Amino acid sequence: MIDVVWLGGAAFAAGLVDAVVGGGGLVQLPAMFSLLPKEAPATILGTNKLAAIFGTGSAAVDYARRVRVAWSTAAPAAAAAFLLSFAGAWTVTRVPADFVRALLPVILVAVAVYTFMKKDLGSVHAPVHSGLAERYWAIGIGAAIGFYDGFFGPGTGSFLIFLFVRFFGFDFLSASAAAKIVNVACNFSALMWFGYSGHILWQLGLMMAGCQIVGSLTGTRLAMKYGSGFVRKVFLFVVSALIVKTAYDSFTKLGW
Repeated sequence: MIDVVWLGGAAFAAGLVDAVVGGGGLVQLPAMFSLLPKEAPATILGTNKLAAIFGTGSAAVDYARRVRVAWSTAAPAAAAAFLLSFAGAWTVTRVPADFVRALLPVILVAVAVYTFMKKDLGSVHAPVHSGLAERYWAIGIGAAIGFYDGFFGPGTGSFLIFLFVRFFGFDFLSASAAAKIVNVACNFSALMWFGYSGHILWQLGLMMAGCQIVGSLTGTRLAMKYGSGFVRKVFLFVVSALIVKTAYDSFTKLGW
């Protein structure tokens, strides 16, 4: 019972963080691996996806009610992400992810430095693409992030926000809203695979899903109340935490 309470608390915190800037897996997955040592990693990942899709989905709905979502960008990106996450999941069963694991901290450092140096990045919503150009960029980014999410995964939400800000000219709040739509597609795609292969603890996952929903709605309201400046600060904090976590994981995996 105590473990269930801890997992519920971790799910709430993950939903809150994920609703603002992504990166909820930083909170939820370590808690699950720690408190469920007898479960197979695939089962933990599948149960995590079940909880996460409810949290991300509720955040996406809440954002759509309160922020004008750029559907012309989000929809094609989500469709591409849904399809390519299958390809990523298939690839990871045949190709080791060690190279991506080692490269990820470097990429995250570049993202953090660029965001920190560009003080006005994401402060104003000024879309730079329209028509076919917007669609092609959306499909390309959705495909790349979808494949990455299926193949490896950490920081998917944060990467999406950065890419929507950097390449589409969105402010951080609008980017976070669009990122939730794409993230739901990635999670649903992965959840189909995990469900088909029997790697989900349904009762635990649904309990954590309820906690994620509460956390996501709380995070969405905080983002709405404090705006893009708040989201930018939380984004930098979460990316910094991701740098530390992924660097530690990659060095440990490589035996450094």
